[in-house]
This record gives sequence, structure tokens and C-alpha cells, in this order.
Amino acid sequence: MKRDASTTTSPGVNPPRFPVQSVARALDIVEVVADSGSSGATLSELGRALRLSKSTVLATVRTLVGFGYLRSVEPGPRYKLGMNLVRLGDEAARRLPLTEVCAGLLRELAEATGLTVRLALADNGYPVFVDRVDGPGTIRFHTPLGGRELPHTTAAGKAILATLPPQRVDEICAETGLLQRTPNTLTSREALYAELERVRRDGYAVDDEEDAEGVICVGAVVRDHGGACAGAISMTGVKFDPAPERFSMLGEMVKKYAARASEVLSGRREKNSPA
Repeated sequence: MKRDASTTTSPGVNPPRFPVQSVARALDIVEVVADSGSSGATLSELGRALRLSKSTVLATVRTLVGFGYLRSVEPGPRYKLGMNLVRLGDEAARRLPLTEVCAGLLRELAEATGLTVRLALADNGYPVFVDRVDGPGTIRFHTPLGGRELPHTTAAGKAILATLPPQRVDEICAETGLLQRTPNTLTSREALYAELERVRRDGYAVDDEEDAEGVICVGAVVRDHGGACAGAISMTGVKFDPAPERFSMLGEMVKKYAARASEVLSGRREKNSPA
């Protein structure tokens, strides 16, 4: 059935008598894309759902993409919710499925480690942090939510990069220029590729003072029902010694919590998930 103001308005809310057609169409499109989940929706699928021509849908979709409320993902293109929906605030971000799945896990991990725990969504290879829980008594880090961060300098970013094909990693290297943030930042493709291979082998990524001096992170990816990278969970703290042993311990811990999130998100038990 074709959607209209009476079918898309929230329960208990009376639709306007004379709705603005272009606004109603844009909201309908956002709703259909939201209902499509992690797979997103094509122009054809949007047209069929709303009983509109592809050309009519395209004009509205391009506007929504331009303002950041939708994003285009290849191949397809397929359209998914854009990051400006995240930037509307913490409450909006928490309505996204991954944040709902991870909310309790982030608190649990922060309490267990005393570290700041963050959740990032994967945005075409970049981490966009959408939730944060500070551990009890931990040092507070200025980590604003909603903005893209450099993937090659952060643990969450490198965990996400490790799931991408080489061509996309090369594109991201060109886009970022492998900007150097600290003396420890990986600024060559060779070094980054070697690090990503280690991430794939160990199952977690490390930021060893690569984004900010004196600060370390460990992170692991969360996967959706199709096995694709949905985002990553990371833990942040001050530099410690001996680093290798602590990195390994925290890495195994974040892997387990990321696997638990993947299990809930996908409906399957992951091999790193505790019984």
C-alpha cells in the first residue's frame, strides 16, 4: 500500500490536514531507508515502496544526501541513513540499532576496565563515534560524538579498515593523506598494510599514541547479520607499561565484547563470545 501522511505519522499524532508534499515525501523516504536496516535501499526499492517514479525519488534522495540525512554506498548505489541523524544528539544516535545493542555492553566494559569505552559506526571506511561511557574514576577524554575521525590513527578506525578491500583502503589513504598526528602515527601505506594484517590475525586493533601523545586505544569490529562490519567498540586510556602485555589483555577483552554485540546484532554466536 502506498504510504501517506496518515500511515507514516507516529501513533497518537494527528497528521496535518494539508501536508507539504515534498516534506512528506522526504520523511517517507527516510522512514523506508530506516526500515531497510543495514542493507539500505536502492532507488528502485524506494520507488516501489512509495509508488513513485525513480526520477521523483532521485530528486528528493539527492537533497537528503546533500544535507547528510542519507548516504550513498556502492555498489548500487544503495542508500542508508546519514550521519547528520547521529549529529542531532545522543538520543537520536541511541535509536540506531547498533547503539541499542551496545549500550549495556559499553557500560559493562567501562566498569570492568575503568577505561573510556566508545562505539563507532562504520561510515564508508571511517569511524563515526556515536556513544561513549566513561569508566568509574577514569580520566575524562574530550571525545565529541558524531564526527568522522581518521581511520589510520585510531583503534576503531584500523579495526574497520582491516575489513575493507585493498582498493578502498588505498582510496582512504589518498583521501586522508595519512596525516601525521603524533610521532607514532603510521604515515606510509606499507606500514599501515602491515598493521592491518596484524589486526586481521589478532582480531583487535591498537592505537599506541598514534592519534594523541600519552593516549592509547584498543578496538574490535562489530558485524551485522550479513557478516559485514557495522562498526567497532574501542577502549581509551593513558599510556601504560609494560604495553605489550596490557594491549594483549585489553585486546582479548574488547574482542569478546564486540563478539557479544555481533551475536545480538546478527542472531549468531561468535567464536569469541563468552558462553
